[in-house]
Amino acid sequence: MFALYASWLLGLGALAGSLLGLFQGWGFALVFLALGVLGLVDVMQKHQSIRRNYPILGNLRFFLEFIRPEIRQYFFESNTDAEPFSRNQRSLVYQRAKSVIDKRAFGTQANLYESGAEWLNHATVPRHVTDSDFRVLVGGADCKQPYLASIFNISAMSFGALSANAILALNQGARMGHFAHDTGEGSVSKYHKEHGGDLIWEIGSGYFGCRNAQGGFDAEKFERQASLPQIKMIEIKLSQGAKPGHGGVLPGSKVSAEIAEARGVPQGQDCVSPAAHSAFTTPIELMQFIAQLRKLSQGKPVGFKLCIGHAWEWFAMAKAMMDTGIKPDFIVIDGSEGGTGAAPVEFADHMGYPLLDGLLLVHNTLNGLGIREEIRLIASGKIISAFDIAKICAMGADMCNSARGFMFALGCIMAQSCHTGACPTGVATQDAKRQKALVPETKAERVHNFHRNTLKALGELLGAAGLQHPTQLKPCHVSRRMGDQTVALLSEIYHFAKPGELLEGQRPGPLFERYWDAASSEAFGLEPSVRLGVFEAGAAGQAL
Repeated sequence: MFALYASWLLGLGALAGSLLGLFQGWGFALVFLALGVLGLVDVMQKHQSIRRNYPILGNLRFFLEFIRPEIRQYFFESNTDAEPFSRNQRSLVYQRAKSVIDKRAFGTQANLYESGAEWLNHATVPRHVTDSDFRVLVGGADCKQPYLASIFNISAMSFGALSANAILALNQGARMGHFAHDTGEGSVSKYHKEHGGDLIWEIGSGYFGCRNAQGGFDAEKFERQASLPQIKMIEIKLSQGAKPGHGGVLPGSKVSAEIAEARGVPQGQDCVSPAAHSAFTTPIELMQFIAQLRKLSQGKPVGFKLCIGHAWEWFAMAKAMMDTGIKPDFIVIDGSEGGTGAAPVEFADHMGYPLLDGLLLVHNTLNGLGIREEIRLIASGKIISAFDIAKICAMGADMCNSARGFMFALGCIMAQSCHTGACPTGVATQDAKRQKALVPETKAERVHNFHRNTLKALGELLGAAGLQHPTQLKPCHVSRRMGDQTVALLSEIYHFAKPGELLEGQRPGPLFERYWDAASSEAFGLEPSVRLGVFEAGAAGQAL
């Protein structure tokens, strides 16, 4: 029993000794009195067993648990441990954002003989890339205002999730570098508008910024906002990688006047983002909604973002494109490794396709239908470095988005406290005092630098591979180690559909063989009889 309460009993003994004059000074008495009271509280509370059995000392366990992430990050984590981003990855962003030396001495720290190691294959006769401002034209046949976009842009992050100063810095940096800034589903705030940087307006299931009193889509409000010259593209959010299929509620206590103004909701009331859209319920209706938004926006590029889930639902969307003749100008494929301010652990860890698999499925489907060249594919999910961009472009993407990369450029230290409102660097918080630490003018320059220096590094990689533009990258340009003695090209590891293959009746992979014919443009789900037959066909091996 003494062992259990030793620290508390010693504290009480020291307090008694102080009062009796055995220890000099009231300071000691006050310290021991505080420890005695703490021990009494520990013994009396009924929520934590450790504190009841080990008063005073038990609190040390919770304190160490509280500071564990920081201790691990600064003292024990290796440079290559990626949880979710390694020290090397974060340092690379910090260096490029500050435009300081981003070179490394003494060779690679990566184990190139480890299974999964990847590299870009270089050319014997490299080329010199003079202009690294790589761009891609977004806009199909029905688009009247195509947008010449940078291949590297800021991914969706809403005002409300990020602070006002963070939004100001991101948009000013985007304007300086002439690249795009995705608003996130929180709509266009006054902070997005202040510096005039190019915007991609994301519209989620809450229809913030174009919402009626019942929470549905309001065409007049959409048309008015979409007419802003600053808005270059319209993006319908079907799902996001970090928590696909999950809606959300912003408590009324957090719906400030500024957030209410941007989203078009009452101040102080709960702000609901449903899990599903109300403007459409079938794939054909989704295509019709795309056509409606394109018309209301006077022909601006309109597309959608999704994390791939059920393969047949994506196939149904692709069939709807063919059946209606309405095609999105772009599709954003968000990998399940993507980030968010807050997500249930099970959703973040075990829901949705990772980026490479989702991207390949979309790329193969559009290629198999012969419409790949009409639609731009944008990839998002843990894209930080020039090699990340190169590999994703080699796998079929036209452009890349990054969210956490640009957060690091703002000064994010990966404290992973975004959901608490206590972000130590003022990036992901609405606390006025905390966000004062983030000076928009300074951080805007760093956002611009990160973008410019990353594309400069990409240009150097392309030149070394004998290429001039990311659109020239193919799966054969990237190698991956499959084992101790096996190396393969991505073109050998993955199956890539041939143009028109689906139209010719061929099925480029098990997922297509099992689900393509069962999918319908008239519904996202499968008919019960079809569903039973598909699932009974066997679930072994869903290789792409």
